[in-house]
Amino acid sequence: MRLDKYLKVSRLVKRRTVANELCDAKHIDVNGKTARASYEVKVGDIIEIRVGGNVTKACVLSVAEHATKEDASSMYRLC
Repeated sequence: MRLDKYLKVSRLVKRRTVANELCDAKHIDVNGKTARASYEVKVGDIIEIRVGGNVTKACVLSVAEHATKEDASSMYRLC
């Protein structure tokens, strides 16, 4: 699954367009490297999101095309 879609489905980012903009601005790293929106997310990846002065680090536990609000938080674990 594409990184921008994963961020939206897992609700780490509210909208896919915002996820795209964060990737374009180089505010998202995957496994320590700057990632593009088209990066294919895999289980075990570590996603780091920098917005303002805040840094959110999440370990990918599962990848699913759709997730309910309750299931979304089980797709990742904050590291």
